[in-house]
Amino acid sequence: MARTEVTRRRGHVYKKVQSPVGRLTLVASDEGLAAILWEHERENRVPLNIVGEDNANPVLVETERQLGEYFAGRRQRFALTLDPSGTAFQRSVWNALMEIPFGETRSYGEIAARIGYPTAARAVGAANGRNPLSIVAPCHRVLGASGALTGFAGGLGLKEHLLAFEKQCRSSAGPM
Repeated sequence: MARTEVTRRRGHVYKKVQSPVGRLTLVASDEGLAAILWEHERENRVPLNIVGEDNANPVLVETERQLGEYFAGRRQRFALTLDPSGTAFQRSVWNALMEIPFGETRSYGEIAARIGYPTAARAVGAANGRNPLSIVAPCHRVLGASGALTGFAGGLGLKEHLLAFEKQCRSSAGPM
């Protein structure tokens, strides 16, 4: 693989919101949504330069609104300006995550093939583990090759919950 560079950002602001999966921390840069962090987030999983809280930040307010629609079963895809910090490879994985349809799953190997690195399933798993845009870039929709639930920053219980929620939404409402 070619050498990649990590993008650097100035300061980030945050807003804490309640959700059906616990308290989430939404993080934005001047350019867009940088992260959605879990309540019991592992420290430094997502490198950020938090400079303060901003409950009125338009990116964070819009993210909260769209997450509310998602959890109400009225949104399957997000329409947000995104600004995740990561390598070119990581960003390609995160972009591929956003192509997985609501209520469906893919394996790490399928994602690797999709981005042009068919033997890089483990690297895809590592990039998936660094996904800063939980729910929006739906890493919960990625399973092991056997179909088993595997690592998830929010915990396997939340991963299972999100998958069951999406499956239930699809079966009760059909495509949105």
